[in-house]
Amino acid sequence: MPNKHHQQRREVIRQLLLQGPAETQSSLVAALAAQGYGATQSCVSRDLRELGAIRTARGYELPISGSGDVDHLGAVADLLRTIHPAGPNLLVVKTAIGAAQRVALAFDRCNWPEVIGNIGGDDTVFVATDSGTAQKNLITRIEHSARSWSRMETQ
Repeated sequence: MPNKHHQQRREVIRQLLLQGPAETQSSLVAALAAQGYGATQSCVSRDLRELGAIRTARGYELPISGSGDVDHLGAVADLLRTIHPAGPNLLVVKTAIGAAQRVALAFDRCNWPEVIGNIGGDDTVFVATDSGTAQKNLITRIEHSARSWSRMETQ
């Protein structure tokens, strides 16, 4: 459980990322130091993970919000079971039996830039990304959005 200092530091990082991407974790360490927060690169790395930040070509950024991401995924949260990376450009998302079409539609409606497209079968959704980096970012987004999904596991 993070203490008050950790929570304050994460909020400062969140505010910094809302202003624009951070090129590196080291640049965030320096920006935090300028505001009186001592932090190591490993602390910042954990904070970024907890905030759900993703690494893009421009640097570390918060996931795009306001497009209904959580609402669409929240509507199908209890249907997700597991997520498996399958090569650098494909995720295999296992769902409850008969739920893959609903989950695939939720991914479509999220409008996440990492998702090129997906195919939903009966209990499996294949989600295509354009790169390994996009795949990792997508996994981070799903994990961040799925913290309350009690039945989902990342493998």
